[in-house]
Amino acid sequence: MKVKKLFFLLFLVLVFIQAHAEEIKVAVAANFAAPMKKISDEFEKDTGNRALLSFGATGQFYAQIRNGAPFDILLAADDRTPKKLEDEKLALPGTQFTYAIGKLVLWSQKANFVDSKVLERKSFLHIAIANPELAPYGAAAIDTLSKLGLLKELEPRFVKGESIGQTYQFVASGNAELGFVALSQVLKDGRIPGSSWIVPQDLYSPIRQDAVILAHGRDNPAAASLLEYLKGEKARAIIRSYGYDM
Repeated sequence: MKVKKLFFLLFLVLVFIQAHAEEIKVAVAANFAAPMKKISDEFEKDTGNRALLSFGATGQFYAQIRNGAPFDILLAADDRTPKKLEDEKLALPGTQFTYAIGKLVLWSQKANFVDSKVLERKSFLHIAIANPELAPYGAAAIDTLSKLGLLKELEPRFVKGESIGQTYQFVASGNAELGFVALSQVLKDGRIPGSSWIVPQDLYSPIRQDAVILAHGRDNPAAASLLEYLKGEKARAIIRSYGYDM
């Protein structure tokens, strides 16, 4: 009888959790797709709330939000876009914070192809970068090439992705021999397959990736809960495992 009563109580708890669970629509910068999938799974297990994730370029999300897209949270690939949205009354003041600092890597799926001198050798036909007008990692790639004095020479070889996710696919599929992507996209269990050069951080401005609650999420308590969860140690451990700084 006690066992039946215990199961009944557990059933009531689950019903209560489901009845009070909320959904949050989250716009996520493409470079943060893998860690955010893991974080959202843990968040749902721990809180019962469900994050509905959309992935893309920060610039595209900005345009969509301005045009009324019903996102509750933006996880941007920069710190400027959330501030801009706050200035335009499209994000809640005081909710912006840096959830990760990204790293840029020049990567090829080919072994022994990429090193610190591959750009100078120019032994390739195509190099993939994300559209610098939409994707902060693309802007970081342009900064890097400019500081190396190679931008004008290599620009005719560019294959541009609309997001860092599409840029990664260009390299992974072999449509470009190499490309500038996010370290988080290629780091697998502490190793990078193929060949790579982690770009020194003095060659581009820090990629501070900020989160913010959007105006649409104002009355959704689960939105604030997810942002707090991102600051917790469980989420931070996942973020660090993908090569981000904090």
